[in-house]
Amino acid sequence: MNLETEKSMSRNEISTPPKLEELLIDAEADDEQVQQSHPLVRRPWLLLLGLILVALNLRPALSSMAPLLSDVSKSLGLSAAQAGLLTTLPVLCLGLFAPLAPILARRFGAERVVLGILLTLAGGIILRSNFGEIGLFAGSVLGGASIGIVGVLLPGIVKRDFAKHAGTMTGVYTMALCLGAAMAAGSSVPLSEHFGGSWAVGLGFWVIPALIAAVFWLPQVGQKHGAHNVAYRVRGLLRDPLAWQVTLYMGLQSSLAYIVFGWLPSILIGRGLTPTQAGLVLSGSVIIQLASSLAAPWLATRGKDQRLAIVVVMALTLGGLFGCLYAPIEGLWGWAILLGLGQGGTFSLALTLIVLRSRDSHVAANLSSMSQGFGYTLASMGPFAVGVVHDWTGGWNAVGWIFGIIGTGAIIAGLGAGRALYVQVQSEKI
Repeated sequence: MNLETEKSMSRNEISTPPKLEELLIDAEADDEQVQQSHPLVRRPWLLLLGLILVALNLRPALSSMAPLLSDVSKSLGLSAAQAGLLTTLPVLCLGLFAPLAPILARRFGAERVVLGILLTLAGGIILRSNFGEIGLFAGSVLGGASIGIVGVLLPGIVKRDFAKHAGTMTGVYTMALCLGAAMAAGSSVPLSEHFGGSWAVGLGFWVIPALIAAVFWLPQVGQKHGAHNVAYRVRGLLRDPLAWQVTLYMGLQSSLAYIVFGWLPSILIGRGLTPTQAGLVLSGSVIIQLASSLAAPWLATRGKDQRLAIVVVMALTLGGLFGCLYAPIEGLWGWAILLGLGQGGTFSLALTLIVLRSRDSHVAANLSSMSQGFGYTLASMGPFAVGVVHDWTGGWNAVGWIFGIIGTGAIIAGLGAGRALYVQVQSEKI
């Protein structure tokens, strides 16, 4: 499709709202045989339970560290910069390992890969909670890589096996993600205190739900979904400015999200909260994300484009962050709620933009891979920068500059990505 054809299309056609199930990007969308196959799920309740349990495990390895970070740092003698690296590595691995997901799925099948990666996730959790400083960093890398791969594969499995109920399953999937993050953020410190005050218990506990998920996922490994023998290729995506604007928005909003996951409890502890209280604030903010993550895409697609929605959700996010950092501590829960509303919207809008800016599922799959691969790699710099600035200044006040710079960059990228246009690339059979 050439540029003249692109420009001649009506704005209404370009802005057609996506269906809810279209927000589930299939990592195997380049395989036509997979897309056309609709396997009979003999025990759908077991698949549903397995999917929920797997999704519950995609955030605890990230959110469980933050409330315990100060205890871990004191126990192992980590500097703030090293602690920042500890929060950065898992996010960096989300980006670096996400592109491996479709490759592994085509070679071994998505179900087998999910099972194997659940076991590597469990191994990473055990490593970081039992083998000192080296195990802590190695386990964080392994856990982040595992989450990056499964996080790309799971939406496609949902979309394929629940095609007639993908809208409902999108909500279930989102709820499971938020619930897993909230549970880990709120309960890691109490678990640690209950078992003698050992941070290793608070971190290591999350191997149990990972292994349970693996057990319930095991029956899915034998399912057959057809041969993968018709592939598509998308050319020119890395040269498309709009694709980079979508990627930058994904990365910058994710950077703020993982700063919250990695550092918000430490910031609040520095303001006088106990670790348990700080973990509960993070947990509550994550739970609030559920409401806006479901509502924001629907609201954003009612207008001619998504630019206003992007500015609104980023303003809510920055307001919540600055409130948590600078406002009187008595109003903390209000700022945490504001932050949750903003961040739930920023993430779901990032996923929505991938669909809205793509003409077909093949372009969407490749744009999703690009935005997650490059985006999460960029996002990892935010948590590291917070650790470095805190190390330099000995306090948290200067961190507000990081919030402001990243948030402003996200708004600028979002104003480009939010325009009612398509990326000017096309898919072709190979």
